[in-house]
Amino acid sequence: MNISKIKREKLLKNISILKENIEKLSDNSRINELLSNLNEIETELTRKKYGLVYEEHSEEFDDFLEDSVPVLSEKHNLSSVDNGNVNFLLEGDNLASLYLLNKTHKSRIKLIYIDPPYNRGKKDFRYNDDYIKPEDGFKHSMWLSFMNKRLRLAKELLTSDGAIIISIDEYEFAQLKLLCDEIYGENNFIGAFIRKTKSSTNDADHFLNLQHEYALIYSKTNKFKFLGVPKETDKYKNPDKDPRGPWKSSDPSAKSGGPSTYFVIKNPYTGQEDFPPQGRYWAFSKDSLQKYIDNGKIVFKKKIKNNERGFVFKSYLNELRNDNKPIDSLAFIETNYMNQVATKELNAFNLEFDYPKPVSFIKEIVKSSTNGNDIILDFFAGTGTTGQAVIQANIESGDNRKFILCTNNENEICEKVTLKRLVEFKKSITDKFTIKYFKIEYYDKKDKMYYEYADKLLLHIRELVELENCINFDSDNTIKIVLSDDDLDNLLVNIGDTKRMYVGHDVLMSELQRNKLILSKIEINIIPDYYYSEFRG
Repeated sequence: MNISKIKREKLLKNISILKENIEKLSDNSRINELLSNLNEIETELTRKKYGLVYEEHSEEFDDFLEDSVPVLSEKHNLSSVDNGNVNFLLEGDNLASLYLLNKTHKSRIKLIYIDPPYNRGKKDFRYNDDYIKPEDGFKHSMWLSFMNKRLRLAKELLTSDGAIIISIDEYEFAQLKLLCDEIYGENNFIGAFIRKTKSSTNDADHFLNLQHEYALIYSKTNKFKFLGVPKETDKYKNPDKDPRGPWKSSDPSAKSGGPSTYFVIKNPYTGQEDFPPQGRYWAFSKDSLQKYIDNGKIVFKKKIKNNERGFVFKSYLNELRNDNKPIDSLAFIETNYMNQVATKELNAFNLEFDYPKPVSFIKEIVKSSTNGNDIILDFFAGTGTTGQAVIQANIESGDNRKFILCTNNENEICEKVTLKRLVEFKKSITDKFTIKYFKIEYYDKKDKMYYEYADKLLLHIRELVELENCINFDSDNTIKIVLSDDDLDNLLVNIGDTKRMYVGHDVLMSELQRNKLILSKIEINIIPDYYYSEFRG
C-alpha cells in the first residue's frame, strides 16, 4: 500500500475544501493571499513522486555567461601540427565548451568519456571558486547542480547510437545514477564497469578494503551497443605445422550429456584409456569420434606424461567466428588497470597529477565502442589520458578516430600537463596527428545590441569550422575558408589545389563565380547561420 499516496490525496482533498471556504470570504485581498499560499502547497504535493530531489544551486560562471559570449581563439604557438587526423584541445570552463560544441557537434559524438570530480571533500571539487568541505550540508546538491547542467548539454552532442561513460566512486554513485536516469532515461542505463583502483586501502576505517570504483554507462537511445573485444588468438600456435593452420588444445569435456557421450577413448600407441572427468561427459558422441580422428581434430600422443590424457583435442583458429566477444563488466579488475599504473605512465612524461586513469582502461573502452572516423569527447580531460588512448586505439585497430578534450587551465594544467603529455606522446610514436589548441575567450554583451559585437564574433568563425569538420586550414592546401567577397575574389584568382571550400552565409556569389568553382570541381559548403549567433543551448 502506498501510504504516502493516500496521505497526499487526503491533504489535496482538504486543500480543495479550504479553497471553497476561502472563496466565500468577503476580504478579496485576504482571499488572494490565502489561495496563493494553498496553491504553492498544492504544487509541492503534486511534484514528482520518485527520483532525485536536491536543492538547485546557480553557478557564478553560468551567471557570467548570461552577459558574455564565448568564442574560440586558436593559440598557434601551442597547436602541434602534423600529418594525420586533426584533434582538438579546448582550454576553458567546460560549461562554455559544451555550449560551443552544441553549435558544431550536436548529435555527432559517438562516445563521451568523463572522469568528473568525485566530491570526496579532498579539494577535488570547487563550486563558485570554493572547495566543498565534507561537512557542508549542501555538498551533494552543489555537485548535482554542477553535473546536471553539463550532462544535459552533453546528451545533445551524442549520436543516436552514442553513449556516455562516467567514472565515479561510491560517494556519489547513487546520486549520479539517479541524475542520469532522469537525464538519459532509466531504460538507457546499460550497466557499469568495475575497475580495480588499488590493492589495499590505508584508511579503511571500517576494516573494509575498498579496491574499486565504477564507470556508469548510458546510451542516448536503444540503438547503442558495444562492438565488443577481439577474441584471444595469441594462444593459437602451429608447432606441428598442421596444414589447417594454428590451433590450441581445448577441453573435450562438457557439463551435460548422456550414454552416447560417456565412453572410453583408447590411445592406439600406448593403450591408455581415457574417460571423461568425474561428473562430466565428452563434448562429442561416439559416432563423431572417428570423424574427429580422421580430420585431425583429435590427435593421439605417442608419449604421455603422468596424469595426461592420451590425446589432444584441437580447436583451430580458422574455426573461430570473425565477430568479437562482448566486453565484460569485470574487464578491468586486473592490476594493470590500477591507479599506480596511471601514475607511472605520467611519470614517464615527467608529470604528476592526482588520481589519473590508466591509458589501457580508456583505450579498451574506446576500442570496444567506437571505430572508423568516430569522435570521442572528454570534457573533464585532466592529464589528457583520453587523447592518448584514442590514438593508441587507432594504432592497434587501424581506425581514424578523433578526440576533443576540454579542460580549464587552473595551475596551467591545460598547457603544462594535458598538452605536454600529448606532445611528448606524439614524439614517441611513428603515427602522427595534429592537436589544435583553442582557448575560450569572451565578449561582453551586457546592455549591448547584437550588431554592436557581431563583427567580433566573425573573427572566430574559422575556429568553429575547423572544429566541426576536424580540419586545419593552415596545413591543408586543398581546403579554403571564404568569409568575405574579397576572400572569394582572391580564391578565384589563385584556385591552386583547392578541392573544398567553406563559405560565409553572407558572401555574395555570382552565377559566373559559382560556375567557375563548379568547373574546377570544388566542393562548396555554406557555413551555417547559427555560427554567427550567440546561441548558448
